[in-house]
Amino acid sequence: MNTHTDSRVLEKFLKYIKINTRSSAGSDTVPSTPGQLELAGILCNELKEAGAENVLMTEKGYVYGFLPATAGLENVPVFGFIAHMDTSDAASGENIKPDIIRYDGTPVPLGTSGKILSETLFPDLAELRGDTLVVTDGTTLLGADDKGGCAEIITALEKIVKENIPHGPLAFAFTPDEEIGCGMDHFEVEKFGAAFAFTLDGGKVNLYEYENFNAAGATILFHGLPVHPGSAKGKMINALSLAWEFHSLLPAEEVPEKTENYEGFYFLHELSGSSSEAKAQYLLRDHDQKKFEARKAKIREITLLLQEKYGRNSLEAILADQYENMAEVMEKYPFMKELAFDAIKEAGFSPASVPIRGGTDGARLSFMGVPCPNLGTGGGNYHGEYEYISVEKMEKSVEIIINIVKGTVKRFAKQ
Repeated sequence: MNTHTDSRVLEKFLKYIKINTRSSAGSDTVPSTPGQLELAGILCNELKEAGAENVLMTEKGYVYGFLPATAGLENVPVFGFIAHMDTSDAASGENIKPDIIRYDGTPVPLGTSGKILSETLFPDLAELRGDTLVVTDGTTLLGADDKGGCAEIITALEKIVKENIPHGPLAFAFTPDEEIGCGMDHFEVEKFGAAFAFTLDGGKVNLYEYENFNAAGATILFHGLPVHPGSAKGKMINALSLAWEFHSLLPAEEVPEKTENYEGFYFLHELSGSSSEAKAQYLLRDHDQKKFEARKAKIREITLLLQEKYGRNSLEAILADQYENMAEVMEKYPFMKELAFDAIKEAGFSPASVPIRGGTDGARLSFMGVPCPNLGTGGGNYHGEYEYISVEKMEKSVEIIINIVKGTVKRFAKQ
C-alpha cells in the first residue's frame, strides 16, 4: 500500500467506492438500487459543506447544487459539472478492496485473484509509469466510472471556495442509473440551471469528447417448438439454435472486439434461455446516423428472413433507441472545445479529441438544451476487474475543472 493518501480527491474517492452503487436494469425503482441513494445523501451533504447553495436531493436520487458568482461576475453564463453515481453491472461492486501502488511498469497482481494488470494486456498503462494507481483485488470493479468524476467535482468546488477563485455562477449535479441508460430520464434541467455543462465521465484527462455513438437496444425473442428429441426430426424448432442462426447472419467483423474509433458494431450483450424459449439482447452502435439506421434495418431484415423460414411466430424483434450523437449539438458551440483545450493545456497536457465509443449523460442532456461534452477522470479499463485510476491524473482533472471555471470568466466577464 503506497503512502500517497494525503490527496483530498483520493480521500473522497476511497470513501465513495465503499458504497455499492451498482445499477440494475431489471429494477422497477428509481434509482434502481438503494446504494445510490446512500451516496446521493453523502454528496448532498458535501456540496453544502463546500459552500454550495440551493442544494437538494430528489426522491429519485438526483442531486443538485449551485454556487453563486463572485461579485461582479454575475453576467457570466451558468456552467455546470455532472457525474453519475452508479457503477456498471458488468462486475461486482460489493465489498471493493482497493490497493494503492506506485506504478513502475512492472505487472501488478490484483490481490490473490490470479489476475495481472500489465502493459501486455493494456498498453496504455505505459503512459502512467511513475503515477500512483488505485487498483482492485481482481474480484470487483473499482468504481472509477464514475466515482472518480464525483470526487473530482466536489474537490474542485472546495478549492474554488476555499481559495476564493473568481468564478461565474456554477451548477453541479450527480445522477443515478447512467450505466443502464436512464441517467437523464428524470433529470430536471430547470433545477440544474446551467446554460452549458461538462460531464466528468471519461478516461484520459487530456481528452475532450464531444462525439458519441448513436445507440439502440435490440431484444430478440425466440419461440421454439418443443418436441421430444427422439422424435424431433422435421418438427422441432430449437429456440437456442434459432438464436445462433440469427447471430450468424450478422456481419462477423462488426463486433466490439474487432472495431475501433468511428467503426460501429453489433454487440451481443446477453443470451439466455432454453430450447423452447430464448432471448438475445443486442446493443447497436454507430457514430454515423445513416449507418446506425442501417444497423436497425439489418436486425429487422434478419428477423423477417427467419420468420419466413420458420414461421411468423418463431421470433420477434423489439428495437428501442437509447441516445444520439451529441456532435450534432456540440458543433454549434466551438467555444466549448476552446475552453476545454485551453484548460487542458494549462494543466500541462496536449489536448486531443476522440470519439466516445459509448455514451454519457451529457449526450442526452445536450439534446435537452444544455450542451454538455465530456472530460476525462484519469481512469481506465472501466466495467471490469482490471479497472484502475491514477491519483495524479485525478488531481489534474480537478485542476482542469478549475481552469475551465477561470476560462469562462476570461471569456464572458464584462471588461
